[in-house]
Amino acid sequence: MQKPLAGLTRKNVGRELLAGVTLLAIAIPLNIGYAQIAGLPATAGLYALIVPTVIYALVVSSRQLVASPDAAAAALVASSIGGLAAAGSANYATLALAQAIICGVMFLLLAVFKLGFLANFLSKPILVGFVGGLALDIMVSQVAKMLGIKIDSGGEFVDKIGGLISGLPTTNLWSLLIAACSVAILILGRRLLAVAPWALVVLILSTVLIVVTGLDKQGVDVLGEVPAGPPTLTWPVIEWSMWAALIPSAMALTMVTTAEGLLVSRSYGEKRHYPTSPNRDLFAFGLSNIAAGTQGSFAVGSSTSRTAAMDQSGSRTQLPSLVLAVGTLVLLIFGTALLADIPSPAIGAIVGVAIIPLLGIKEFTALWKLDRFEFWIGAVCFLVTLFVGSIPGILVAFVLALINLAKRAAAPAIDVLALNDNPADSLLEEAPHGSVTAPGVIVVRMAAPLFFANGDVFSQAVKSAVTSAGGAAHVHHVVIDMEAVTDVDVTASESFAALREWLGSEGVELSFSRVRSGARERLTRFGVLQHETVYVTNRAAVAALTPPVGWREKMRMRLFGDTHQDSESGIASTDAAPLTGPINITKSSN
Repeated sequence: MQKPLAGLTRKNVGRELLAGVTLLAIAIPLNIGYAQIAGLPATAGLYALIVPTVIYALVVSSRQLVASPDAAAAALVASSIGGLAAAGSANYATLALAQAIICGVMFLLLAVFKLGFLANFLSKPILVGFVGGLALDIMVSQVAKMLGIKIDSGGEFVDKIGGLISGLPTTNLWSLLIAACSVAILILGRRLLAVAPWALVVLILSTVLIVVTGLDKQGVDVLGEVPAGPPTLTWPVIEWSMWAALIPSAMALTMVTTAEGLLVSRSYGEKRHYPTSPNRDLFAFGLSNIAAGTQGSFAVGSSTSRTAAMDQSGSRTQLPSLVLAVGTLVLLIFGTALLADIPSPAIGAIVGVAIIPLLGIKEFTALWKLDRFEFWIGAVCFLVTLFVGSIPGILVAFVLALINLAKRAAAPAIDVLALNDNPADSLLEEAPHGSVTAPGVIVVRMAAPLFFANGDVFSQAVKSAVTSAGGAAHVHHVVIDMEAVTDVDVTASESFAALREWLGSEGVELSFSRVRSGARERLTRFGVLQHETVYVTNRAAVAALTPPVGWREKMRMRLFGDTHQDSESGIASTDAAPLTGPINITKSSN
């Protein structure tokens, strides 16, 4: 088992401590903003940086992945709990705690039963659409904050847009000025010196401005008093019906975090050449979320932006996360008075700039160029999340994932293999439609497991291959190449039984080749493999089922070609092809 703080040495401890200070400067302003997005007090965002962060850093296998509430999770918390309680109320905060605990339990179950693969159903287009919809919803609230306009941040997207537009005449010019200057500093500063904590710079400068000029008396909204002291142990006391009502949203949070967190963890592990364990990472997320739910915070996920910042700063361990926890604790005990005058327009600018990449503009552009079907999957998920809600959005995401999977699985590559007379060549030009592999023999390869979505498709493809080659008059043997058939289900086995019966009625003998040893028992149990001959290779099958070619025939093929047009059927066939050449691929149906 990997020890905590793996990779930490005397040589890099100084660099790791400095990276921790950088992480502290990045995380404090963002977590305050994310807590506001979630409809919770600033302390909820700060508490997530202490106990949950420490537990995660000591348990996780990734040396770099940073755990924290992020913008998408905060928006999902707000949209899911907003319909159960009023934002800002005690009951609302209690529900957020319960939701985090449920997420923690789900993460632990995923880790124990090794079910992290379920998150793979959230493909890249689905994640882009889902997170992009949440990000645009967040952006509207942050723009209102930057303009000093009051809107219901927990309302529906259309209501927020309506409130923003109707509130434009009430724009506070000082708020707009602070926000504009903040955005300029954040964007230009990153271009000049990317490693500098520009979000912290914005908070400090804007807070000093408020204190010196008293602009809060001119209508500029400020954060307000933040309770001092460390987080305390708590437990959400709610009705069982409310626990049950939180399960769908907790499931959505868990799936999104699993999909994104494991991907980022694996990518940085591969990039920096250290091992990662998906199940251990899920276990760490579970403990961290339970800690968040019992320490006054809300659901904790992975932070891609902070992980990237730590990688750029040279950090290769979890020590910066521990520095972050200590620094946040010190701030809560001794420095909360410094937070009271932080202007809301500055927080809105920080969060708004941070979530611009989450809108998925580049990703949608790339999807449009690469695959229009996947683009529309992402677009539908984006629109449903934005206009209907986050929970319907995640449900639609799973439905779209299943549709996408079924679409691909129902059209597997099904090939008729053709011989070539040059042993040094392989997979050359496709043979003409209607060809046979050798005189009287067709070798068909199924490039996928056999299951309900493609069982009938495969049967129809084999029938098409036989009939297009002239039927039983020209085809006496069909050999099924089973190398890629790793599994079979009941529906597919029934389709295959019907195919076997059809071949028998046509007088065509069935054989198999390259059956995987691991799949043989299941294929036999489901009746796919019965009494038929199983050949080790395709060439062995062709050699056993066709007569040898003499030297006169070989000479004739060299001089006059290896195909002829059958006078009766008009079907081109490779009936003079040698038996030892490599095998080419041609689709069995057009």
